[in-house]
Amino acid sequence: MTQLDRRTTLAGTAVVAFDPMTSQWLTSFPESSGAVPSPALDGELVTDEASLTEAATDYGHLVHRRPRAVLRPGSVSDVVAVVRFANEHGLTVAMRGQGHSTFGQAQADCGIVIDSRTLATIHEIAPDRAVVDAGVQWLDLVRAALAVGVTPPVTTDYLGLSVGGTLCVGGIGGASQHFGLLVDNVFELEVATGDGRLVTCSADHERDLFEAVLGGLGQFAVIVRATVRLVPAPATARVYTLTYPQVTDLTAAQRTALADGRFDYLEGQLVPTDDDGFAFVLEGGAWFTSEPPDDDALLAGLTPSGVDVADLPYFEWLNRIYETVEQIEALRLPGPWLNVLVPDAAADDVVTELLTTLTPADAGGVALLYPTTRSLITRPQVMVPEGPVFFLLALLRAVSPPDDAEAERLIAENDVLYAKVRAVGGTNYPVNALHLTPADWRTHYGERWPAVRSAKERYDPRGVLTPGQGIFENISEDVSRAPGTP
Repeated sequence: MTQLDRRTTLAGTAVVAFDPMTSQWLTSFPESSGAVPSPALDGELVTDEASLTEAATDYGHLVHRRPRAVLRPGSVSDVVAVVRFANEHGLTVAMRGQGHSTFGQAQADCGIVIDSRTLATIHEIAPDRAVVDAGVQWLDLVRAALAVGVTPPVTTDYLGLSVGGTLCVGGIGGASQHFGLLVDNVFELEVATGDGRLVTCSADHERDLFEAVLGGLGQFAVIVRATVRLVPAPATARVYTLTYPQVTDLTAAQRTALADGRFDYLEGQLVPTDDDGFAFVLEGGAWFTSEPPDDDALLAGLTPSGVDVADLPYFEWLNRIYETVEQIEALRLPGPWLNVLVPDAAADDVVTELLTTLTPADAGGVALLYPTTRSLITRPQVMVPEGPVFFLLALLRAVSPPDDAEAERLIAENDVLYAKVRAVGGTNYPVNALHLTPADWRTHYGERWPAVRSAKERYDPRGVLTPGQGIFENISEDVSRAPGTP
């Protein structure tokens, strides 16, 4: 199934050749030049204005790096062919899913962007797994899986993300307390490595590559297909919305609920109030099909100041914010997001200090704050704080009306807050608008950095893949620069 942006006309002009001297793609083959034929494809490589403009932006609307061509693959082979071509001619390549990066992470300045929305087939749904192409939206997979009584064990709150894009980052949600991240629920990947090889990898075959790619930010290989875990699906979600007067009351209740795993889903929100402050809300979900949960048992010891309980169809709960996100996206607002993982021991202090200055406008409205269990995070590329529990703090900022100076102010605030979080042992959940140098990335990976660098040299030796992350660019120039320097 093709999933293309409904707001953009994508009828492009296919190219037939590439001129290495000018790095230009050509729609006709000149009689006398050094141009070389473009790779043979099942899909198309296009250079029209609409396609290039779309590939030069993302959900954040903050960074605009324009590629010279966009690939709409008609097959996995197309992805491999283009990556090989990029290696031969000194080009860069980035895979773009649904465009929900916030700071140009899936862009490729003067390179090739692969639009995975045309690589979106659900190949198989079995009782315990699904085989899907990278461009499949979680929304479509959830619908297809629920039709036969199964579901992914954990999902992100917004289901409009692509499978491949999410697996490059990690994928965290309210069920991560029981199942880890989305990357912890993958059986097998099919990938195109940065040096142009099509490889099937898993925990039992090509394990080093498998572990490098999951949460690997697109640096080592392009995910083209994934086999992901499914579990039996419930029919109904009973949702408990518990309100607290102070943020420390919220986090105390969350720790109690996390410790005994009473909820199937556990999150938390900082919700704007009429006086320009926040209310503090625990969201707990209990799934059932026939026998409803015991409300008294689930609420025992949590002592909220307010309680609301509602039953929703399970799919309706999973997809509850889809339309809201789509409406916000249509506004094309700058989105300088910040998502950080804070160690439990420092979480109360970090958030309490933040609330002395944070306004609902600067937070982008609702902010997220919720704990999960570190032992369930098994993929080595995903850097999480030390200790048994950590909190996700997410400021999903939006600048309305659009204002460049205001966006830059919020990005600068992101830099400051991230430095504070890093100082107490926290980490970056890397979907953010942050000024990060290669030195910052070395700090992010810490003792794992040599393994990350080695994997890059092994699987993408020419540095073809995903330049927008800025992890390996100009490392020698940045070694002496202080972490946090833009």
